[in-house]
Amino acid sequence: MRIPRATYRLQFNRDFTFERAIEILPYLKDLAISDIYASPLFRAGPESTHGYDICCFEEINPDLGGTKDFESFAGHVREMGMGMLVDMVPNHMGGALTNGWWVDVLERGPDSKYAQYFDIDWDPPEPALRDKVLLPLLEDPYARVLENGKLGLVFENGAFKVAYHDRRLPLAPHSIERLKAEAPVKAVLAAYNGQAENPAIFNRLDQLLR
Repeated sequence: MRIPRATYRLQFNRDFTFERAIEILPYLKDLAISDIYASPLFRAGPESTHGYDICCFEEINPDLGGTKDFESFAGHVREMGMGMLVDMVPNHMGGALTNGWWVDVLERGPDSKYAQYFDIDWDPPEPALRDKVLLPLLEDPYARVLENGKLGLVFENGAFKVAYHDRRLPLAPHSIERLKAEAPVKAVLAAYNGQAENPAIFNRLDQLLR
């Protein structure tokens, strides 16, 4: 068993990558550091500065340099006779829309195969929230955001989604099938996306979202 003698914490992020870390290894070796203590290395949310908001446990974070640069870094660590501890927190996961598991939960609700991976109360006291996820995303009350035209229906990468600024939220499978059956894509978008000066025509989008 390897017993670390002295560790040094490296906080990886887009500004401190594997390549940058290689540069300081000789200095750490001179300090008699025996083992590197690395922050989480899996792919995290797009704006992450710490790595704990993991979005994929199956991929080394490309913002840090990806698998190739990690292997290079690990090789340099070994060459210097040093070891490495990796901070691994399996119950930490980010809610970014780059997290495929999270998006699947938002799309399928309690029927998602990933539903039990998240700490979600599917049966809260409020009946209107049963089997739903309440997300604190909107800048104003829902009706005001809707009537100001800040929520819309888009068709991207072969799928209908709900657009809110730069976010793209999934629709439930039955809603998508309903939209596909209605008409050509352009006609569907025109029918569901209203105009701020005529809030009454947002009713169809409101019904879809509900």
